[in-house]
Amino acid sequence: MFEQIGSSAMTSLGFFWKAGWAFVVGYFISSMIQAFVPQDKMVKYMGDAKLKSVGLSTFFGAISSSCSFAALAAGKSLFKKGAHFVPTLAFLFASTNLVVELGILIYIFLGWQFVVAEIIGGIILIFVTWLLVKLTYPKKLVEDARENVQDDQMEEKFNWKDKIKTKAGWLQVGHEFVMNWKMVWKEITIGFTLAGIMATFISDNTWKSFFLVDQPDGFLKVLENAVVGPLVAMLTFIGSMGNIPIATILASSGVAFAGIMAFIYSDLVVPPIVAVHKKYYGMKTALYIAGIFYVSILITSVGIHYGFTAIGLLPQSANQIMSESPFQIDYTFWLNIAFVFLAGFALYLNKKFKESTDHHMMMKMEGDSKFKTVITYLCIAYLAIGALISLI
Repeated sequence: MFEQIGSSAMTSLGFFWKAGWAFVVGYFISSMIQAFVPQDKMVKYMGDAKLKSVGLSTFFGAISSSCSFAALAAGKSLFKKGAHFVPTLAFLFASTNLVVELGILIYIFLGWQFVVAEIIGGIILIFVTWLLVKLTYPKKLVEDARENVQDDQMEEKFNWKDKIKTKAGWLQVGHEFVMNWKMVWKEITIGFTLAGIMATFISDNTWKSFFLVDQPDGFLKVLENAVVGPLVAMLTFIGSMGNIPIATILASSGVAFAGIMAFIYSDLVVPPIVAVHKKYYGMKTALYIAGIFYVSILITSVGIHYGFTAIGLLPQSANQIMSESPFQIDYTFWLNIAFVFLAGFALYLNKKFKESTDHHMMMKMEGDSKFKTVITYLCIAYLAIGALISLI
């Protein structure tokens, strides 16, 4: 038992080590975008459900934050300021599934085919969502949701070309970097710890039974995997960044490509996200959004599975990043060293930002809770005890 605890803790810490540099570079890029791209200017391009609006909303989301709860807050703000319902949904999905930091993480843990699938499939999923909403458009729900959304303070208006040349602009980059980490560190800690525990304590046979891995390949098996993938994601209660190591475990257990992609796509249907949508828009609208995304995930994941099969890009396995000890003098070691300095620079910018302005309040994190905080610190304690056991 103690040996398994030590092994699971070291597996989780290995996941953290392999992904450390990716988090730093991804969130630094995201912080630059947040500092230099004003959201108010996005709204005027999101006023209807035409292809151009949906496409631009997807782009705006992709250059936004990958924190699910930050994306929800931004989506609420855009919706209240006049964004159409469909572009708002496109923005939400893109800001949690098409961001650069998630792509880097997927490449490290799963491989390039999964990155391509995430991008192509994400665009397809947004198109499917668009069609489903057009077919079932709940006009009364949308009107009620817009009335239910509370007013937000208007953002500062600025010209990014001028701001990027200023010291204040770059100090804000450091501030955004720190705020992004404050929003996601609990989710990432829980997800990576859970991944190590699952890799150690849950046998491959359990996943094989759950996903019918030993059954003959065929449409029904692929469909079952696509149906079950989001259900597993719902049970983890965490978002896409924290779920990627778990996706690696599923892939190594033989889960179908459709099931893995459905699992990754499902961060917007997990219970905490639905709860925030309930607060913003009301229960009926929250359930409608979750239902639309769930059906879109099923259609897209099955479609991308057979599409990749047809062109010979279906991956046979994921990257085996834990096949040997991750703590070695290799490219990961040097990248982590390099990006420790980048993180230190961002912390320095944040310190100067707080010294130069009184405005350093952080928006309330709707998805945060005392329960999540307790679970996070229990995970940290588990990792510390497990690492000590492993070293002894």
